[in-house]
Amino acid sequence: MEEQSYRKLERITNHSRYRIIYQQGVWRSSQHFTIIACSNFQGARRLGLTVTKKVGNAVKRNRIKRLIREFFRLNKSLFPAGHDVVIIAKKNMPPLTYLEACKELTEFFTQKNNI
Repeated sequence: MEEQSYRKLERITNHSRYRIIYQQGVWRSSQHFTIIACSNFQGARRLGLTVTKKVGNAVKRNRIKRLIREFFRLNKSLFPAGHDVVIIAKKNMPPLTYLEACKELTEFFTQKNNI
């Protein structure tokens, strides 16, 4: 059984790494999210989040981040191995339940031509 934690090694924390991903990554969109993927040399799946103030107040932004982190924690196998993935929440997003966010992200990552 795969470990279901969200360790520090699986996070993108460096601002310069975010800039590299934004410049060199492959950009794709779904209804509520923009997803950018870029290969890394560490061989690990890593997740980065961007939720700006245009999305809503702090409560709404933190909820979206918690939903995405939980999706990543439980569905690591859907993310491409050896890639950094940044998920950007689009502005004016309605309040999503975990099931709605999970369904949208699962559909996105299971399509072959996305990443």
